[in-house]
Amino acid sequence: MKVLDVMTQVVLTADTGTTIAEAASLMAQRRVGSALVIDGERLLGIFTERDIVKALSQDASATHQAIGHWMTRNPQTISSDATIEEALERMLDGGFRHLPVVDAGRMVGMVSMRDLSRVQVRRE
Repeated sequence: MKVLDVMTQVVLTADTGTTIAEAASLMAQRRVGSALVIDGERLLGIFTERDIVKALSQDASATHQAIGHWMTRNPQTISSDATIEEALERMLDGGFRHLPVVDAGRMVGMVSMRDLSRVQVRRE
């Protein structure tokens, strides 16, 4: 099975100027743990629940600070034709819950542990 078969294609996206509070609100509304930070179709970074915790623990203003300052820049990605076993391996090894899916430099979706949990995956 390929990443394309399980990935989420319609993902939450934001730009670098989105505030922490705006991103957190959108994430809560969509019931997701991350937002992909993009410029057009080009992936710039990923902003996750961990980034919210980090920012607020360092007294960042949620209503004034932009996620561009707190996001993970140039995150690891995977292609849609990679196997789900490869995605799981990369996520477990990196401690990730979300992995952006990029084909030919264009962001096409996201695969998450939630997506992978819907299928039976064996790690050898």
